[in-house]
Amino acid sequence: MRNISDIIEKYLKSILHESPEGAIEIQRNDLADQFSCVPSQINYVISTRFTLEKGYLVESKRGGGGYVRIRRIELPGPTTLHTHLHQTIGDEIGQSAAEGLIYQLEEARFLSSREAALMRAAVSREILMVKLPYRDQIRARLMKAMLISLLG
Repeated sequence: MRNISDIIEKYLKSILHESPEGAIEIQRNDLADQFSCVPSQINYVISTRFTLEKGYLVESKRGGGGYVRIRRIELPGPTTLHTHLHQTIGDEIGQSAAEGLIYQLEEARFLSSREAALMRAAVSREILMVKLPYRDQIRARLMKAMLISLLG
């Protein structure tokens, strides 16, 4: 069975996908009641699975009447994607940012799950056993080369 964090993430993504505005607004406490968990569990899911690197913008207001607004950031169309990726990656990129970008491209269906898995393996710090900042520079070059080959 999947854990509660996976279930909450799947639920939030499904209602986000159905939203015509590409954004949802939720109440932490209401969602916690719905899933019979504590509000901090909702915070954990949002802060770890709906990050900017993964293509989400999260705004929140605490207190009475507080809310969490999650908005999906759309990738540019294929014509401007190359420029966007070059600017996003830059001359160096850390592992978490690289993995977030790969995740975002996979979610947008620019990459297959197999391509994404291969890219994640190739840019991991366990494979790139070089000291910083060289590791992040090599990772950026690898990312650019792979994405140019895959996305044309």
